[in-house]
Amino acid sequence: MKSDDISMLPKELCELPAAAAARPTRAEAELAVRTLIRWAGDDPDREGLIGTPDRVVRAYEEFFAGYEQDPVEILARTFEETDGYDEIVLLRDIRLESHCEHHMVPIIGKAHVAYLPDKRVVGISKLARVLEVYARRLQIQEKLTAQVANTINDVLQPKGVAVVIEAAHHCMTTRGVHKPGITMVTSRMLGVFRDDPATRREFLGLIHNGGHGLLNV
Repeated sequence: MKSDDISMLPKELCELPAAAAARPTRAEAELAVRTLIRWAGDDPDREGLIGTPDRVVRAYEEFFAGYEQDPVEILARTFEETDGYDEIVLLRDIRLESHCEHHMVPIIGKAHVAYLPDKRVVGISKLARVLEVYARRLQIQEKLTAQVANTINDVLQPKGVAVVIEAAHHCMTTRGVHKPGITMVTSRMLGVFRDDPATRREFLGLIHNGGHGLLNV
């Protein structure tokens, strides 16, 4: 933020770190939506828009619910009775819905999340929930990919973690350069998925070939 911008803020916000500033009330959030409607050139009091501020705020509560959730807590319960299972655990094609932190427009795609257990495993739904917690925050895809992989690695302490995200960004498909049909791919490989080419090939083969064979890379 520029110094000129800071000088325009209320005095009480200038004196506090950004993280310490009080969260706006629901009424303030709805008022902000009304302001945006007027800025766009419409009348927030006309019939079709009168309920829009409330609907937008309720939608934001859903879109950004991840700020109220702890991904570490989600992974806290693990299981050690695996009968010696020591192969890859993979969730493929997990639906991804997030929002770009630069323009606050959707990021839509899919994620592939895998880990190689070391003595303990976690319920598979928890992997999808960790992704959802981070996705339901303002994001860039690179950070989202790293956060999911790092959290699984730190909490489960497996032999390795692999995360690949493929997504379309509405900030470049519906505005700006207007290039639909483009998919951004990011990956984060940790442990054996980074260090062992054979394990990495097996993972890539599972996500790209539907589990039927390995990639020739």
